[in-house]
Amino acid sequence: MSTLPRLLTLLLVLAAAAVSRPASAQEKSVNPGINKSFEDPDVDQFVDRFEREGRDVFDHQNEILEAIGLKPGMVVADIGAGTGLFSRKFARAVGPEGQVFAVDIAEKFVRHVESTAREAGLTNVVGVVAGADAVNLPPASVDLAFICDTYHHFEFPTKTMQSLHRALRPGGEVILIDFIRIEGVSDDWILGHVRADQETFTREITATGFRQVEDRKGLLDESYFVRFRKVPAPQAEAVPPPPPTPAPLTTAS
Repeated sequence: MSTLPRLLTLLLVLAAAAVSRPASAQEKSVNPGINKSFEDPDVDQFVDRFEREGRDVFDHQNEILEAIGLKPGMVVADIGAGTGLFSRKFARAVGPEGQVFAVDIAEKFVRHVESTAREAGLTNVVGVVAGADAVNLPPASVDLAFICDTYHHFEFPTKTMQSLHRALRPGGEVILIDFIRIEGVSDDWILGHVRADQETFTREITATGFRQVEDRKGLLDESYFVRFRKVPAPQAEAVPPPPPTPAPLTTAS
């Protein structure tokens, strides 16, 4: 990507962040404190945690990439990019004509993804620091958003998904990967850490202007892979004009 388009993209991102609303007092966090560890993360520790064998999405990263079906030239938003495992893979998949927004609430993560992308010779990765209730992306700028092991960290899921809906182009898609949570089946860590099950998360997402178009069963061992598509905003129904007022009756004099 040449310098000028990259600068224009950064300006659009900054503009989107400037107009995004702060977390509103009118809506309480659905999971207060869930993101405390990301306020000042030790990046090296999280690299060891996120990019290791035994983590479901790490072990199946190639299957995930194939299932997404990225094409050269696409614009992808990696929401909750973390240490950048998938951001870098996406950047290679979409090629130099495409672009990847590495979005995270932790600025340290964002800067780490940017630096590791540069070290890998990837010039199409743009870091974006998200807000508590907004992804801070330019309107109609993204073809596909990837939310992996991150949705359960959304403190304001409705507002965050509404902001993502605005950022997606018509027909844009969302890939959701999160932990399978079943009472009496899932382990204690998942039951204590992940606030709700797949059905609840799906219901929340579809309520913000999306419809589910795929549920890839068996792709992962501990998580599910679901695809949503942006639904066009409903057209306001035309209101028929009122009937003409009848002319007053006159009587012959």
